[in-house]
Amino acid sequence: MRKTGNITHYRVIYGDCDAMAIAHYVNYLKLFEIGRTELLRELGIPYREVEERGFFLPATEAYVKYIKPALYDDLLKIETTIGFVKRASSRFDYAIYREEDILARGYTIHACLDRENRIVRFPDFLLTILKEEGE
Repeated sequence: MRKTGNITHYRVIYGDCDAMAIAHYVNYLKLFEIGRTELLRELGIPYREVEERGFFLPATEAYVKYIKPALYDDLLKIETTIGFVKRASSRFDYAIYREEDILARGYTIHACLDRENRIVRFPDFLLTILKEEGE
């Protein structure tokens, strides 16, 4: 079982925060996107290349469990793994940390679409990489 995932770091900027210098809740989805994008890049298939080959991975579901707030200037660690891969969808799992403190957990589910926005099976070049990482 490989499932090593990716670790990416991100520093909370002032623009991410509300008036109390707490990262706004919607920004956790942005952190998830950063983690997912970097995981794909680490696996050797940058998302740009997926799109250039005519495939798109829009989110169809998102879930976030907020545990502790991220604050302005915190250095966050985004851990991203692949939860599952099916014929035409996949799930990415995330954990956001500040040092050893877990701040949030969640996931996003993505469909695989072609250029005509039709749901299609994952192409072999992507399916192989995702299944290998997710097993």
